[in-house]
Amino acid sequence: MKHLKIYNGTILTPQRTIKDGCLLIADGRIAEVSDKNIEVNDALEIDAQGKYIAPGFIDMHVHGGGGHDFMDNTEEAFLHIARTHAAYGTTSMMPTTLSCEQQDLLDTLDVYEKAHKANTHGAQFIGLHIEGPYFSMKQRGAQDPRYIRDPKREEYQEILARSSSVKRWSAAPELKGALEFGEYLTKQNILPALAHTDAIYEEVLLAYEKGFTHATHFYSCMSGVSRRNAYRYAGVIEAAYLIDGMTVEIIADGVHLPAPLLKLVYKIKGPGHTALITDAMRAAAMPEGRSILGGLKNGMEVLVEDGVAKLTDRSAFAGSVATADRLVRNMIEMADVPLRDAVTMISETPATILRIQDRKGSLVKGKDADVVLFDDNINIDTTIVNGNIVYMSNESLHSTFI
Repeated sequence: MKHLKIYNGTILTPQRTIKDGCLLIADGRIAEVSDKNIEVNDALEIDAQGKYIAPGFIDMHVHGGGGHDFMDNTEEAFLHIARTHAAYGTTSMMPTTLSCEQQDLLDTLDVYEKAHKANTHGAQFIGLHIEGPYFSMKQRGAQDPRYIRDPKREEYQEILARSSSVKRWSAAPELKGALEFGEYLTKQNILPALAHTDAIYEEVLLAYEKGFTHATHFYSCMSGVSRRNAYRYAGVIEAAYLIDGMTVEIIADGVHLPAPLLKLVYKIKGPGHTALITDAMRAAAMPEGRSILGGLKNGMEVLVEDGVAKLTDRSAFAGSVATADRLVRNMIEMADVPLRDAVTMISETPATILRIQDRKGSLVKGKDADVVLFDDNINIDTTIVNGNIVYMSNESLHSTFI
């Protein structure tokens, strides 16, 4: 099939909303976006039946789903996760690691390369995100303390020499050697991001100048206002708000951040500087109960209840089980964000942060044909990756094709 035509839907483009719009896909790219029905002889046609036709969701921070974690280090796990999240509107994802043994991380890099080539039926992999092990012990959260340490040049150089697929690395900028690390990543066109950090405002300013322009899972495992020797200091949270160019990502599962904080982030940072992420672990799209955070070999047992993963003693969260549709729905219903802005925060904004906006993140002629169809409640109907249909709801399978 060379052409795919989607019609009779409301198309969300960067410039406008097109009622009764028509989208034409050819050879994996968007060929036309029109407010008129485009006549094409050889196209497979999908009747959107009034649903929204939106850019595919980009999840720039995800660990797993469907009972698998990327750090299981099997090709099967990678491909299953990609298929699982595609059913919830994700068309591009950035597989994310946890702090671990160096050999485990190197194995993950190797498996990624194989899985990336084999991934034809799920959300597309757009590079690896290494989360850790260069973190503050005080802000480690559910990261395994056995592996947390300061950056070592020879160590991260070995890792990056292993694969060119690393596109993002999250670390605490106040650690010894972290600023040099940030500079090195920036020179390699890899995004350094603030995470699991106890830095103060002044340290974040220095880090921003060295390339740390993005804040990982904003509010989670990062410092706010603190008192040190009786004096108050602004932390990472305040710094991210005050530095206009700093981008943030939020786990909008409704649990990690309650409605008032979702509203505050949207009000101050806006949709152009805020990305929605699932940060999902293996229990996403699975029944609640016992699960494992991290790889099966060295992971930590956790409890999934109330729509979130928790440590077994319930003392802290241990990961998200969100899917992309839930993020968009929550921003609309809990934070009173307009649909267009909520979609922007999970498509165009992450694409811009990751510097892939020239080919992904919006329905514009010439870009990759990553498209999602959903109804007013953000129930996913159809997911299309590079022009290929990777998911259709049962209802659509019976009613939308001509």
